[in-house]
Amino acid sequence: MTTTDLITADELLQMKDDGFRYELVRGELIKMSPAGHQHGRIALNLTTPLDQFVRANQLGVVYAAETGFKLATDPDVVRAPDAAFIRRERVEEVGQTEGFWPGAPDLAAEVVSPGDTYAEVEDKIADWLDAGTRLVVVVNPSTQTVALYYPRSDIRILTPDDVLDGGEVVPGWTLPVRDIFI
Repeated sequence: MTTTDLITADELLQMKDDGFRYELVRGELIKMSPAGHQHGRIALNLTTPLDQFVRANQLGVVYAAETGFKLATDPDVVRAPDAAFIRRERVEEVGQTEGFWPGAPDLAAEVVSPGDTYAEVEDKIADWLDAGTRLVVVVNPSTQTVALYYPRSDIRILTPDDVLDGGEVVPGWTLPVRDIFI
């Protein structure tokens, strides 16, 4: 569901909790359905090993679903990935913040939901990359694939026989793709 009145990130932050999640896309409020069972399990299977590795190696901070990132202003864009990572240097530079993180994470992960359209997923990927995200991980439960999107149109598709690698974004982190879907 989409409203037509443009709102700001500050107005989104001040909204009363009505039981729904929202993103703000070029000033338009987008209502998000709650995640289903499979979506939540897959997101956790990706996020938990990432968080454990990042903490053990003091690389930065991993954020859970529903954490808002303010990607653009006037009109405002606030996206909330299923998981995100920001490297330590950036966390220390920004310090403690109130509200949405000011900018893009280094890594944003999205788990495709049954109701997501191809266009919606592509819009999210474009917003993340345009705002400076260095790696967008898109997990597709229906095909059991993981697509890795890097700046400048570099895309890799992984199958359950492959290993997800954090590359330069999360150095040293790996995860067998099949483990995401168990």
